[in-house]
Amino acid sequence: MLVDEKILISYGAINEKFKSPELIFHEGGIPKFYYQLASGRVKLNHIDSDGKEFIQTVLTAGQSVCELMLFIDEHYPVNAVVQTPVNVLKIPKMNFKKMLEDHPSISVDINKFLAERLYHKFIMVQNNASLNPEVRLEGILKYLKSFDDNQTPHSFEILLTRQELASTTGLRVETVIRAIKKMESKNMLKIENRKIFY
Repeated sequence: MLVDEKILISYGAINEKFKSPELIFHEGGIPKFYYQLASGRVKLNHIDSDGKEFIQTVLTAGQSVCELMLFIDEHYPVNAVVQTPVNVLKIPKMNFKKMLEDHPSISVDINKFLAERLYHKFIMVQNNASLNPEVRLEGILKYLKSFDDNQTPHSFEILLTRQELASTTGLRVETVIRAIKKMESKNMLKIENRKIFY
């Protein structure tokens, strides 16, 4: 959990529930709240002018949703799309800033979280520049696993479908399927009941 729920509630957090495929916020919207997932899964995506989806990341319980937008005066560059039933704790932007002033250790934790995400995004962008589909896929798999405490091989279930992996890496779904099979043969990942473990 990024911020303790009791602290969020003490700063006016309310619980809000969403069902798939509802939006928590939409691209172009004005950031007004800090959102933290108490349960469920949310993807951050962008739909280009041709209607093609590009998935930035998938967030799970304990993670915050686009908190970086509360530090700048810009509109959301992505949609936050609910993938499974979600329970979100949300507090107004002003309460969020007050909480950070009152609790410097939370500010440090959020800065660390932002820095880790930015670092892994740099690596993912570098990998996505590769013509090798395995390199692209390994980049996103490493990024998704980076938020998990257990870093042992094949311990992390990838919650993205093959189509969503394609939308994240810019590859065709057929290419993703072939690359995943090659990666499995190299013991880079494991497939059990069609689920990918990295």
